[in-house]
Amino acid sequence: MSDAYLALADGRVLEARARAPGTTRGELVFTTAYTGYEESLTDPSYAEQVLTFSYPLIGNYGVRDERFESGTVQPRAAIAREMTDEVAAWLESEAVPAIDHLDTREVVTTVREEGAMACGIAAGDDVTPEDAIAEMEACEPMSAHVDIGADVSVATPTVHEGGGEVTVALIDCGAKGSIIDSLTARGADVHVLPYDATEADVTAIDPDVLFVSNGPGDPENYVAAQAVVDALAGELPMAGICLGQQIIASALGGSTEKMMFGHRGVNQPVKDLRTGKVVMTTQNHGYTVDDTGPLEVTQVNVNDDTVEGLDSESLDVITRQYHPEANPGPHDSLGFFDEVVAMATNENPVTAD
Repeated sequence: MSDAYLALADGRVLEARARAPGTTRGELVFTTAYTGYEESLTDPSYAEQVLTFSYPLIGNYGVRDERFESGTVQPRAAIAREMTDEVAAWLESEAVPAIDHLDTREVVTTVREEGAMACGIAAGDDVTPEDAIAEMEACEPMSAHVDIGADVSVATPTVHEGGGEVTVALIDCGAKGSIIDSLTARGADVHVLPYDATEADVTAIDPDVLFVSNGPGDPENYVAAQAVVDALAGELPMAGICLGQQIIASALGGSTEKMMFGHRGVNQPVKDLRTGKVVMTTQNHGYTVDDTGPLEVTQVNVNDDTVEGLDSESLDVITRQYHPEANPGPHDSLGFFDEVVAMATNENPVTAD
């Protein structure tokens, strides 16, 4: 008899083994990354989602908090083919349900063929399939989480000092810690502002550049961040990663759309249209820019031609859909952060991406 169940929106209920008890629900997604489970599980972009690992063994090099991207586990639940006791204990300590001993190939194939979908999980003693089904039926679409930024953003402004060479105002929509580290490592003082910061909050810092971070959910729900971008466009250099690219494009007259199952992994090929060079990138997103507005498409995904990079010389804007900080993943595109610093100093670095 099983002690865990995964209910899918297509009507199926899969049996599994409970590794961390609890009942929960969320959007079912998967990552193809075979390392970096600590970084993935602490990435705020996974808020309100149930994360499936396609790699069959999760936990084979332990759990170390220096690899964490935030202070807590972010997905609503975790699914693996096999999960080590150390990872299971970590998730249980965070009250995050976890299950294994199910065919994750079937789960991944289902999401690829039918799209990211609502799911419910019930794990532990005395749970039933009906418990998982009830969770699935109560699951809301990502677009319904209109204030999801409040769950992953700083509550009050914080400052990370990097030497004071430039000042970055970072709107925190769920920023990974390694993004901030990448900026401070290049001499930037990073002022991290809440996701609902205002134009006045930004200008009070007198920054050299505005940076919009990654984060979870539908970019159209980040109305405050879009208002800041709209107000300061052309007056202040701007950069964005992942959700940040989507927010900036939307604010400047473009639009976004939800992808069928998104890009989540560390081996997404991206082509630079100016140089013809292809780099491997880390990605974690379920939305993409559909209409780029006044921004120029400079990079595209080799697999599906979705927008990976946007630039505007006249507006002084550069954005990337992927994660140049590369935690976890390849370091091919770390040069993006040199470009961000160069925007503030009016220099023109030679970059890797």
